[in-house]
Amino acid sequence: MYIKGRYIVSACALLFFQQALASAMDCTKAASAVEKAICADKPLYELDAQMGAAYRKLMKAAPVQAEVKKAQRQWLKERDQCVEDVTCLKQRYQDRLQVLHAEWIEAVAYKPDDIDKQVMKDLQQRVREMSKENPEFALERALDSLTVDETGTSFSAELDGDEQPLFPTTIPKDVTQDEWKALLASGIKGAAESGQTSYTLMDLDGDGQRDLIVETYAGGTGMFHYTETWRRADGRFIRRTAEIAPQTSNDSVLFYTNDRGANQAVYLIGTRGKIYFAYRNGSYGEDQVYLLNPLKINRQVPTVSVHYGYQLTVPHTQYIEDSDKAYELEPPLQKTLVKAVTGLNANAGMTGQQRKPLCPIPQSAKDIEEYYGYGASYYAIEPVADFPVIIGDDCYIARLINWFGSYDKTNGLFAKLTMRKPEAEDQERGYSVNGRRHITQVSTSIGKAEGGAETL
Repeated sequence: MYIKGRYIVSACALLFFQQALASAMDCTKAASAVEKAICADKPLYELDAQMGAAYRKLMKAAPVQAEVKKAQRQWLKERDQCVEDVTCLKQRYQDRLQVLHAEWIEAVAYKPDDIDKQVMKDLQQRVREMSKENPEFALERALDSLTVDETGTSFSAELDGDEQPLFPTTIPKDVTQDEWKALLASGIKGAAESGQTSYTLMDLDGDGQRDLIVETYAGGTGMFHYTETWRRADGRFIRRTAEIAPQTSNDSVLFYTNDRGANQAVYLIGTRGKIYFAYRNGSYGEDQVYLLNPLKINRQVPTVSVHYGYQLTVPHTQYIEDSDKAYELEPPLQKTLVKAVTGLNANAGMTGQQRKPLCPIPQSAKDIEEYYGYGASYYAIEPVADFPVIIGDDCYIARLINWFGSYDKTNGLFAKLTMRKPEAEDQERGYSVNGRRHITQVSTSIGKAEGGAETL
């Protein structure tokens, strides 16, 4: 399988709140000014109750309880400095609750095991081996070679009159009666409030029961696709993040792909008896591949990083933007442009970070900032570098942009060189740039995923 590119208050949340109040401080024993201030303010008292519940929950999950106790004692000292200042106390509680919640998620999140680490190393080695035969598409070939053949059973949501996705009302083809009963018992909805939603039944953990993948197209500026997963257990499907949020919450996205303003793709791969969503997040000069456990909370993620170098060129034949009309560059100009882009990488001349002007600043300059960088960029493109281009007696500030490392067999890297003269009213110049890539390094690490992977 290859995929390209709110919170709702529930009975569970109400039960948690009631349990939290049950663990609040006994105000009949309030002695200090801080304790009395807490007991005299209902919202503050409720925050104290939530604090007690959150602290006990973290203590049960934390691998090292002593560290949690030490941090809590330090926080109590900081809280007591507020004395009777209710605003100060509320802020202290809110900040600490956020910390406790984040630490609890870290404590209950999945920890990569030895197999996960070996799979990461296997992928690294496979990319290296394939780069010897095909240095341009070694990563794609390595992931394709691991892609699972099984497609599962898929069916689509039904749309109501307002184009809202509704779970089907009749059993879809190839869904068993047992699966259908479990689906109906689970209260499953789409991963977004609107858009096309599809469902796929597939065994993601090798227990012999098919789990559920929910994919939703939500559109928007980035043409977003969201994917969440539900694990089959005990006659129903359990949302992947049910342990940390109500079953009815929509905050359960495993990953999303942004089809405008990013270069992202997902491969469902299987190896060493496990299945992973291999989430690729691309940019100029680098692909990050995160090996996501499909049914767990992923915080420390095995990651394979592929770094590229490019041989850039400016084609002699150029096309007028939004047109099929072509023109030929004068040889001296083409030579100058090719020289300017040769050797550019993601660490040279980064946009907006120049300490020195790119073009000489004349005495008559009215806006010296014009000489330090190209300026703002459009969200759907990735700026690579700002640098000067000298043509005759004129100095232009140039920027190389691309579409987050998007690459194809025909053009390789498709990029663009835009140039302008500082403080000039002339329209900017634009030239197409192509590049062929080769792998310079393949490395591994374990850490937090970026892009649209694991958005908790």
